Amino acid sequence: MLYYLLIPLVPHYSALRIFNYITFRAAGAAVTAILLSFIVGPLILKRLDNAANYQVVREGTPDSHAAKSRTPTMGGLIFLFSSIVATLLWARVFSHYVLAALIVTVWMGGIGLIDDLLKLKQKRLGLKNEGLVERYKLVGQVTIGLALGTYLWLFPLSPNLPGASTTLPFYKYVLLTPTLPILYVLFTTFILTGVSNAVNLTDGLDGLAAGLSAIAFGVLAIFAYLIGRVDASHYLGIFYLRNAGELTIYCLAMFGALIGFLWYNTFPAQVFMGDTGSLALGGAMGAVAILLKSEFLLVFLAAVFLAETVSVLLQRFVFKYRRRRYGIDYAREHRVFLRAPLHHHFEVKGWSEQQVVVRFWIIGIIGAFLALSTLKVR
Repeated sequence: MLYYLLIPLVPHYSALRIFNYITFRAAGAAVTAILLSFIVGPLILKRLDNAANYQVVREGTPDSHAAKSRTPTMGGLIFLFSSIVATLLWARVFSHYVLAALIVTVWMGGIGLIDDLLKLKQKRLGLKNEGLVERYKLVGQVTIGLALGTYLWLFPLSPNLPGASTTLPFYKYVLLTPTLPILYVLFTTFILTGVSNAVNLTDGLDGLAAGLSAIAFGVLAIFAYLIGRVDASHYLGIFYLRNAGELTIYCLAMFGALIGFLWYNTFPAQVFMGDTGSLALGGAMGAVAILLKSEFLLVFLAAVFLAETVSVLLQRFVFKYRRRRYGIDYAREHRVFLRAPLHHHFEVKGWSEQQVVVRFWIIGIIGAFLALSTLKVR
C-alpha cells in the first residue's frame, strides 16, 4: 500500500523514488515482519495460553515429548499475521503474483486453523484427537491446487511464457509444456498438496519447520528478484517473468516473520505453529515455486521436507506389507525406521532435539546452496 500512496508524490518529493526499488521495499517488509512478530507474539501467546490451546502430542512420538502437551499451539498465527501485514504494506498488492501467493497462504492457513480447533475441541471432550477428517483436509488442499493451476493455465501471468509450463534447473531456456494443459494443473496440485503436507509432517521439533522454511523463503526471494529483472535473467540464462520481482517482498516478509517466530519457537518452545502455520507455510512455499516456474528447485530447497515425507510413506508401506505377510509382531520388530517421521528416528537413536534441529538446518542450508548453484551451472 505504501507504494501506491507514496509513488504519486515523487514529483514533489524526489526522495520517495526509493519506493520504486524492490530491494528497498523487500528489506522494509522483512524488518516490518520481524518487528510485528515481536509486538503481536506476546499478545497471541497470552491469548492462546489463557484459552488453554495446548499442543496435541501426536501418537507415536518419543516419550520425551509428553511435556509438550502444555505448550500452546496455533502459534502460526504470529508469522501469518506479521508476513501478510508486511506484504500488504510494502508490496504492490494488486500484482497477480502477490495476490495468488497471499490467497494460497490464507486458504491453507484456514484449513490448518480448522484442523487445530477441532483437535482442541476433541481433546476437551475426551474424544480421539483426529482433527479435521483427512479426506476433507485433502479436498481443501486439492481445491486450491486445482484453482491455482487452472488460473495460471487460462490467464498466464507473464506474456512471454505459456501459463501451463515450467522450467528445468541446470538448463538454459528449457521450457516444459505438457501436451494436455490439464496435466500441468494436476502437477501444480500435486506440488501444492505435497509440500504443504511435507511441512506439516516436519513440524515435530522446536524450531525445525520454521528454520527450514526461513532458509527456503530466503532463497526463493533471490530467485524472484533475479527472475523479475530483464538484465539479470538474460545474463543468467533464465526466463524473465515480468513483475515476478514483487514476490521478493512476499518471500522476505515471510522470512522476517519466521525469524521473529523462532524467538518463541526455538528450544524450549513457548509455542508451536500447529497445522495453522505448517499447512500455510507449505502452501506458500509451493505457490511461490509454481508462480516462478521453478517447481523442481524444491528438490533442493525442500530436501529435508521431502526426506521426512518419504520416511513416513516408506514406514507405512513396509509395515503394512510385513503385517500382511508375516503378522503384526514381526512388522513391529522389523521397521525401516525406529520412529517416523525421520526426525523422531534420530531422537530414538540418541540425538538430542537440539542436535536434530541444527543438523537438519545444516542440510537445509546445503540444499539452499545447491539451489543457488543452478543459477550459474547451466
